[in-house]
Amino acid sequence: METYEYRSEQDGQRLDLFVAAQLDKLSRSNIQKLIATGNVSVNGKNVKANHRIKYSDLIRVSIPAPQPLTINPENIPLDILYEDSDIIVINKCRGMIVHPAPGVYSGTLVNALLYHCHDLSGINGIIRPGIVHRLDKDTSGVMVAAKTDAAHLSLAKQISSKTATRCYLAIVNGNISEAAGQINGNIGRHPVDRKKMAVLIDKGKPATTLFKTLEHFRQYTLVKCRLLTGRTHQIRVHMAHIGHPLLGDPTYSKCKKPLDKLIMGQALHSYTLQLHHPVTGREMLFTAPIPDDMNHLINILHNEIGCGKNDSAY
Repeated sequence: METYEYRSEQDGQRLDLFVAAQLDKLSRSNIQKLIATGNVSVNGKNVKANHRIKYSDLIRVSIPAPQPLTINPENIPLDILYEDSDIIVINKCRGMIVHPAPGVYSGTLVNALLYHCHDLSGINGIIRPGIVHRLDKDTSGVMVAAKTDAAHLSLAKQISSKTATRCYLAIVNGNISEAAGQINGNIGRHPVDRKKMAVLIDKGKPATTLFKTLEHFRQYTLVKCRLLTGRTHQIRVHMAHIGHPLLGDPTYSKCKKPLDKLIMGQALHSYTLQLHHPVTGREMLFTAPIPDDMNHLINILHNEIGCGKNDSAY
């Protein structure tokens, strides 16, 4: 149990916002659940999430121990780009969650991998076996999973040391004037909306995204992004930060246009992954074809400006 004393002389801060500021690893919805289930008290009393706290109030927070979980294998089709005894490389479809989370324990990539592979690395525990890096639910494309702990450690080291290269294709709102650029900005939990990430000045973790402009359309730009770090929602947050949010992004874009309805979520695709095999050391490059929904959008944009182009150019 953690105890905090409210020391601000400005009375009236909401309880859930105060607790969120102390426990930045928890989402606001999780904090509200803690309050609703009686795990947060003010001066020994249980109150509601919108309770206004005052100077010298004592706030006690108890986080229940996690309940043991069993993640079941499920016969879910996988688009496998490569597989051997150490790794498996997947072209993840848009709409698939990578690993179970509170309230979602089936239908994930992990459920499918457990059925297909049987053995996965156990470094990340029962919830995320084999998962070295992740893609957002509505981001499609190439990702690698580890079958052994040794493979997992090698791949994780390659990603952290930047010897593994991850490139994405994205359609963003507006015309980017630069041919290429670099976006630097610490990324952390949004100070108000705990379900979002944001670029922060003095907080968060360092994040760097490289981008290259591939093609201009009337109201959009096709870009290739390379991650030098791997923060949550990194490309989505960084592109929105420079004024070019992704087409269809339900979280970071306020530019709602007719084309947004033609794609489920953001127009973001993990296009290539380059790494060294964790056992043989052989350099390997994997490419996930552009999904039909993004190709459809690109074709519409080509028709608007009266030209044609196929995805082999990217």
